[in-house]
Amino acid sequence: MALGLDSLRESAVINLTGAVTMVVDDSPFGLDITASALLGFGIKTRYACSSAVHAMEILKDHQVDLLVVDNEMPEMDGYQLVRWLRRSGLDPNAFVPVIMTASHIRRSRVAEARDCGANFVITKPFSAATLLERIIFVARDTRPFLEVGDYFGPDRRFREGKAPGPERRAEAIRKQKLAAELAAQADTGGAA
Repeated sequence: MALGLDSLRESAVINLTGAVTMVVDDSPFGLDITASALLGFGIKTRYACSSAVHAMEILKDHQVDLLVVDNEMPEMDGYQLVRWLRRSGLDPNAFVPVIMTASHIRRSRVAEARDCGANFVITKPFSAATLLERIIFVARDTRPFLEVGDYFGPDRRFREGKAPGPERRAEAIRKQKLAAELAAQADTGGAA
């Protein structure tokens, strides 16, 4: 990989300036927002595609390090694009980290993203911090790629508590409890 996502796995220093990224979104606003967030981390979007078909044409001839793709697009959606990419046999693009973006996503659509081979789904509007967190996670992710039935992609099982979702939820619960305790103390004048 040109970016050296492999080197990010081994390094505490994050340097994303050389990343070859592709953003696929049929919304010009979505393309701009995502490209701006990436640029804030020093990542220049090399390929901005307004359709999955356009992305496929580029992916056939050019290597990318990161793909950020919207789930819902006309003609061919993000799920179909990722499924095609994973099954394309285009080495190394078939193994590229994929972050799928989605508005109003239901649990079944998260499962569909996982089942098509996306590494992560983030909901719109997303913060730049959330996007960076996902990029760092996929850069450091060591899950093997599996081919089982019609699935080809990263192992869908997380091991050793590596998924950031449960950690964030536990942290949010801890913060809520602390806030409730502080509010209770304020209500009682600080008496314990």
